[in-house]
Amino acid sequence: MKIKVNKSYFLEKLEHLLKTDSPSGYTHHMMATLSEWVDALGYAYTFNQKGGMIITIEGKDPSKTVALSAHVDTLGAMVRSITAEGFLKFTLVGGPIVPTLDSEYCRVHTRDGDVYTGTFLSNAPAAHVFKEASTLSRTPENMIVRLDERVRSKEDAAALGIQAGDFICIDPKTTIVNDFVKSRFIDDKGSVACILGVMEYLSANHIKPTYTTKVLISNYEEVGHGASQIPSDVVEMLAVDMGCIGDDLSCTEFDVSICAKDTSGPYDYNLVSELIQLAKSVELSYAVDIYPYYGSDVSAALKAGNDIRGALIGPGVHASHGMERTHYEALHHTMQLIYLYLTR
Repeated sequence: MKIKVNKSYFLEKLEHLLKTDSPSGYTHHMMATLSEWVDALGYAYTFNQKGGMIITIEGKDPSKTVALSAHVDTLGAMVRSITAEGFLKFTLVGGPIVPTLDSEYCRVHTRDGDVYTGTFLSNAPAAHVFKEASTLSRTPENMIVRLDERVRSKEDAAALGIQAGDFICIDPKTTIVNDFVKSRFIDDKGSVACILGVMEYLSANHIKPTYTTKVLISNYEEVGHGASQIPSDVVEMLAVDMGCIGDDLSCTEFDVSICAKDTSGPYDYNLVSELIQLAKSVELSYAVDIYPYYGSDVSAALKAGNDIRGALIGPGVHASHGMERTHYEALHHTMQLIYLYLTR
């Protein structure tokens, strides 16, 4: 059956998630907020040593434990060095499409807890000055962050408490209009919100999933090892991450995507088949696709040697690792499939 999701709750949590800085390695503020939300829903949780969250939802049948996963960490950057003029050189966290960073606003978080705003720019940012302003390759080597402070030297920037290793967080520019969600980092905060939406429905209606369920909110997925360690009792894992759009793929911004294979290889045949049948059973708008350049939390768990079967679903997201967009319909269909999976 289809469920009536609390759309207001979902959109409120989604917007808060998207607007909270949490690049890989700097997710503790986001995790603190998630703790408050999960407390309000009445579920128990713990944290692993690297800061990932493990939520336990009691099932009707405790003989089997399954897992859902989504990652709260995003792409970003870190301060690499400070130039003689007081600009910041940066190193990437994860794989943002670097040309899309040109002229984007950002926030620099220091180790002392101060936050400074700035802008990503190329080394030739002025058309009236630099002949190569429009042609210079947009790579980290050819770019800087300009601070919104009175800095004219390396010493001026250092006096603010800025140093190598400080996180630089990209402004997501989150906008929700006509049920379209436009923002950076829908990958994968859209999926985290989907899981929260289903958890809210389960909690409000006093529904238990069929099996004991561990919800893994990972915090290092964008750098490859998010859910590499999972609870030892988990035998099956469903990653909820963004669905790919483009080229010869069939997914759209209105579908839930079911991934049959990505860069790490095929997902479990029987589980993927079961998800397809579940989607068909209530006439969800879904697509089955092959993702050409992709890895998930299930990929990390399998590569780490966990003895599980795994699958991957998620809302169709356009322009991944850039200025992303999806539609509430895709998110809604994703929540429906998550619920069907948990209560099958």
